[in-house]
Amino acid sequence: MPNIQSAKKRVKINAKKRLLNRHVKAGIKSNTKKYQAVMATGDQAQIQSQAVLLVSTVDKAAAKGVMHKNKANRIKARIARQQAAAAK
Repeated sequence: MPNIQSAKKRVKINAKKRLLNRHVKAGIKSNTKKYQAVMATGDQAQIQSQAVLLVSTVDKAAAKGVMHKNKANRIKARIARQQAAAAK
């Protein structure tokens, strides 16, 4: 337990940020699961709309600093490859 006032404040701030980051990461995971479920159906229109939603969520997370921009780009590239394979 910190004794210095600024360290106490930092503990509180980190706890709040951790909760927000968990919320954002959970959103990415749930959107990924929805995307995978839509990929299994094979409906191109739904795949496209769900991919746009997932890419948007990943971009927002990278912009907020929740995930590294390279990781976000890697996820988006995987989505694009999956969409291209499903379109064939």
